Amino acid sequence: MAESAVEKLKQRKTDSHLQEWLKQVREVAYDAEDVLDDFTFRFARGYMDGFYGKAGKIYNSMKNLKARHQISSEIKDIKARVGEISERYQRYQSQYGTQERGFSSSRQANADFDIRAQSLFIEEAQLVGIDKPKAELISKILDDHSQLKVVSVAGMGGLGKTTLVKKVYDDAAVKKQFQSHAWITVSQNFQFRDIIKNLIQQLYNEIRRPVPPEVESMNDIMLSEFVRDFLQERRYILVLDDVWSIDAWEAIKCVLPDCNTASRVVLTTRIADVASASCLGSLNFIYKMEPLSEKESWTLFCNRTFQSNDCPPNLEEVAKKILKKCEGLPLAIVAIGGVLALKDKGKTDEWEMIIHGFGGEADGSGKLDRIKRVLLHSYNDLPHYLKSCLLYLSIYLEDYPIEVDDILEMWIALGYVEEREGITRTDIAMRYMKELINRSLIQVKSTWDDGRLVTCGLHDFLREITVSKSKEQSFTTLRQLSITELRREDGKELLSSLLRLTYLRDLVISCIKEDEILDLQHSVSLKLGFLTRLTLKGNLERVPQWVTSLQSLRTLQLANSRLREDENVIGFLGHLPNLVSLSLYGAYEGKTLCFKVGGFRKLQTLELVQLKRLKWVRVEEESMPSLRNLQLVGCKLMQELPSGIQNLTGLRYLGFFDMSDELMHKVQNLDKQSVDYQTISHIPNVCTGYWINGQWEDKFL
Repeated sequence: MAESAVEKLKQRKTDSHLQEWLKQVREVAYDAEDVLDDFTFRFARGYMDGFYGKAGKIYNSMKNLKARHQISSEIKDIKARVGEISERYQRYQSQYGTQERGFSSSRQANADFDIRAQSLFIEEAQLVGIDKPKAELISKILDDHSQLKVVSVAGMGGLGKTTLVKKVYDDAAVKKQFQSHAWITVSQNFQFRDIIKNLIQQLYNEIRRPVPPEVESMNDIMLSEFVRDFLQERRYILVLDDVWSIDAWEAIKCVLPDCNTASRVVLTTRIADVASASCLGSLNFIYKMEPLSEKESWTLFCNRTFQSNDCPPNLEEVAKKILKKCEGLPLAIVAIGGVLALKDKGKTDEWEMIIHGFGGEADGSGKLDRIKRVLLHSYNDLPHYLKSCLLYLSIYLEDYPIEVDDILEMWIALGYVEEREGITRTDIAMRYMKELINRSLIQVKSTWDDGRLVTCGLHDFLREITVSKSKEQSFTTLRQLSITELRREDGKELLSSLLRLTYLRDLVISCIKEDEILDLQHSVSLKLGFLTRLTLKGNLERVPQWVTSLQSLRTLQLANSRLREDENVIGFLGHLPNLVSLSLYGAYEGKTLCFKVGGFRKLQTLELVQLKRLKWVRVEEESMPSLRNLQLVGCKLMQELPSGIQNLTGLRYLGFFDMSDELMHKVQNLDKQSVDYQTISHIPNVCTGYWINGQWEDKFL
């Protein structure tokens, strides 16, 4: 027991050293990119020919001497850091060895075994929805076909594939039908020799005879022949649990005889291609595991959390929210139920904390580690190019259906898709998408009638892991650029420079003075796929076309933009798929602002500030369905409540600050029988406020 604890402590130490080293490598790479971006932005500009061109070069060379010295210093610093990281890696190798994922094969095998073993020890009372698939698998195994038959059970980690197959394997009717029985856990770090020796050991244990001593000195070919000879005239059932590659299946298949003895191989896998490759024969069968239904999920949840009793009424709403995040994954339901079973049933706030801290395990018990380890196996098995593609999905909100065509374009724009001769990058990107689906990592949400993919998504638990991995590896590291005092004539050159800064996260552009025009309307195809925040301060007159292509944009602030009503400002911005926050500060000169049907699907916060000509705001049905916070500040000509505000059913906060006297009086003195009161009665928090003596004084109604 003490030795096991020491091993776990060593493993955690090994993991932390490796993760820290990987983080440092990624950070120095990002810093190198920043320096190159800075150099490109400052110096890689074109000049005119002739005298004026030469003069421009000389002037800019003199002006940028200090900048060149600074960049040179930064490059030297990066070279020094690379040297230190390299030395650190050498020390890491000598201290811990060179394993691909930072684990020794024996430690990883033990971890694999622990996870597989735990999944088998779920009490019978907790098993929900297993009877029908169990009966179906048994019927396929016990049919009267006399040839070797393979039955594959496929699905994502945590669905209960191992648990289901163990119940089938242990069934009395199945046991009775076969002379030899063996259960082999294959796992990711497949070692053929170890697998075959394990199989031989189980076969000899069953007949209560020692393994012949000559087995130890046999090579792989001899071991294969030994197994074939043993099973030649026997009717056997062999379970291959957790198979990760077609190569592993092909290697084991060569060992198995097919002598018309009606033997069976049952295989579990997360990877659809493995299931297909193992079931090429006409008699073979693939059973695709599906998540539990809502009813089955609720039953399993109550069994685990309330010991088969009903959920207390005060916890029903929060319990269903928690259960929704599990998305029918039995392992997740059992694990989260185990956490909640220890919570005080009278303290709803403790249960709410679980929702908000799903990824970080707010309770600190560590009981959700098991789910993470199961799903991390799928992530760790990915080649490097697929890891980047999967981690990019961490920028999307949970439960958000991701447009497949959009994500393929982003992968290509960000350089994740490797170029191959004779194949378009779009086709390669689609192959990546299908491989991630094949590995049960990406879920298909919708398709066209001809089977083409439309939208996809991540399971909530898998999304938490990608978010965690992204932070751990600085994959989504706060890349900022602030441009101040921009002149009108600098706009085109700025946009040309931004073409090279593809990794920006946060971009601020401010004009040199308030009435200066921000000339950002040029036709450019900016590939700012990582940009999540954009602030534009200055006279735009209309929204630049490239802004509407920012698929990852979450926060947009426009100040003093003077956008005209006839430019359909809101119509353009409403199509940004991930926009969560929109602030318009003196940015709009129209009298009416209309939020149309279907726009701003993800918007949660809207601020309308100092829109001095605004009189009416109209919200159509099915617009801004996710809006939680609406603030109107200093729009003095508004005398009426926003029309259609009752359509914002999820609104939790409505604020009126320094608005017209008529509107403020109306809001502060609403008659409960009035139409206006009924219009906003669904909003929990309605606030009014004035700017008095240098601060806001507000009042909740």
